[in-house]
Amino acid sequence: MLVTITRVINWSILFAFIACFSYQIVYLIAPYIKKEKTHKPLQMHRYAVLIAARNEENVLGGLLDSIRAQNYPSELVDIYVVADNCTDTTAEIAYAHGAYVYERFNRVQIGKGYALKYLLDQISLSDNLEDYDGFFIFDADNLLDENYIKEMNMTFNDGYDAVTSYRNSKNFGDNWISHGYGLWFLHEAQFLNRGRMRIGNSCMVSGTGYMISRELIEKNDGWNFFLLTEDIEFTADCIANGVTIGYCERAEFYDEQPTRLSVSWHQRMRWVKGYFQVYKKYGRQLLSKVGKKGGFSCFDMLMSNLP
Repeated sequence: MLVTITRVINWSILFAFIACFSYQIVYLIAPYIKKEKTHKPLQMHRYAVLIAARNEENVLGGLLDSIRAQNYPSELVDIYVVADNCTDTTAEIAYAHGAYVYERFNRVQIGKGYALKYLLDQISLSDNLEDYDGFFIFDADNLLDENYIKEMNMTFNDGYDAVTSYRNSKNFGDNWISHGYGLWFLHEAQFLNRGRMRIGNSCMVSGTGYMISRELIEKNDGWNFFLLTEDIEFTADCIANGVTIGYCERAEFYDEQPTRLSVSWHQRMRWVKGYFQVYKKYGRQLLSKVGKKGGFSCFDMLMSNLP
């Protein structure tokens, strides 16, 4: 009896995984049979970089330096930092590096989503929103390859309202935890988003390192994504509403990964809770569009996170 039950459980798990993930073979094959599209004639767009930072005095300077070192006209890139509930010198460091700085103190509306909304609202109130064609979003511990904005500009110029990029790791070799994180994000970028891009499916934002057009910001009336996983919420909203997110594989940035199991545990528990929040908000809408135009992206969104 126990052997039979165990076999049933094992086969059930196997078939569930096949049902959830076999379609991703398409993404693995696509880059080898579909050539990358030629970019449209180049236009130099004007960008604002948005950074929500909370007590990030130790890492923020590195990101700001990497933005200033971009192989892209500096007069076309402005940096905005919201020092969110900070008790250190984050704001002072941002000022010293030439960023526009807003300090926010709100102990009720806590989280990156609220900080980004505040920052965009301040830019809009200053009548500066229309100065920019697109807005980059980074975490304070990121570092950018010197050609990052140049490459993202070419993909944005192809007509995407949102573009994500190639997420690499700053501390890949620290230990098995950071190593595992690094491998997963590399897999997500090159084995999923790269294939999605080649077949015309919507790609997916993962945490940080992405750009949004001003038109999409205005259409959404600012930033209105406040769940625990605001990046997944933003992705689900785009896909559910027919907005295709592009992927620029040549735009590379580096992100710092956890090295302690306790930190990883709490982070992943927060992600799982955030995924459930996203499915509660968008699950029915995504499911209703499976089998219709854009339905493959909706199914992909459901299967990529729900299991």
